[in-house]
Amino acid sequence: MAKRKPSRKPLTDADGEVRELTAADAAEAASFSSLPATEQEILLSLRKRGRQKAPRKVPISIRLSPDVAEGLRATGEGWQRRADDALRSWLRRSKAAGAR
Repeated sequence: MAKRKPSRKPLTDADGEVRELTAADAAEAASFSSLPATEQEILLSLRKRGRQKAPRKVPISIRLSPDVAEGLRATGEGWQRRADDALRSWLRRSKAAGAR
């Protein structure tokens, strides 16, 4: 009689969230180079990035007062986007005031 492998938990739940991987999961994983060439090609084609959907943001360096930098960071994840939005809003108001 053939020995059955113990069933393992699925990697994702009903919502598609990936569970934390265990050492047993890692031991069962295959290396990329051990996959057939066709599968390697498919996987490599999936990692290409698509076209940029919105204009790229420009990385700059700016010096801020420590309290301003601290205050921005204290607002949590996304603080750079919120700072960008605030500056954009200020520019719009500034242009509107100058156009009068």
